Amino acid sequence: MTAMTQAELKAAAAQQAAQLVQPGMVLGVGTGSTVAYLIAALARRRAAGLNLAAVVTTSNRSKTQLAAVGFKVSPLAEVAQVDLTIDGSDRVAPNLDGIKGGGGALTLEKNVAVNSKRVVWIVDESKVVPRLGGFPLPVEVLPISCEQNFRRFGQEGLQPQYRLTPAGQRYVTHYGNYIIDLAIDPIPAPHGLAAYLDQLPGVVEHGLFLDICDEVIIAHRDGQIESRQK
Repeated sequence: MTAMTQAELKAAAAQQAAQLVQPGMVLGVGTGSTVAYLIAALARRRAAGLNLAAVVTTSNRSKTQLAAVGFKVSPLAEVAQVDLTIDGSDRVAPNLDGIKGGGGALTLEKNVAVNSKRVVWIVDESKVVPRLGGFPLPVEVLPISCEQNFRRFGQEGLQPQYRLTPAGQRYVTHYGNYIIDLAIDPIPAPHGLAAYLDQLPGVVEHGLFLDICDEVIIAHRDGQIESRQK
């Protein structure tokens, strides 16, 4: 079998994930290039009669894409709980812990995920790693204390870098905050690092998604679609 391109891998994983969506669900839809294929697959299911109780999403980009194919997107605050959230992930470890936030939407992504009954990630095989790492860890920080956080991260050996726009300006999140990316590879103790970041004043959220994902759908280059569950 001919090896699939990365775009084909993403589309295949997204198509399988779309079949998990049941009529009447409150569905959470993530963000990113793989999720764009999911939205296209959901549009085809909607045209075939799929009705959902509500749809929430984790970014304005996905909201625009969903609205363009006929879905009404509700704020997370307007739903009691999400039945199923489907999202991508920047890296996934064997225990289904992950790094997310490459697109800058980590705060809303985590809020939607932790308020979901079930979380499924869709990835191509390049995102699967033996140990969590291989991707800068994003930390969203308040502008008022960003310099203090940056210096503290440097003192801890976490190799911080401000995320910048193509124009060289500091990237600003949906909530008006900055992102500091930490170059730790691999992350030796993800839960310990998460606990440290969680208690640090000025940190809004971080991209360690631990004990959150229930299933990962992985598209392999040989065309195989693998499902890993907890």
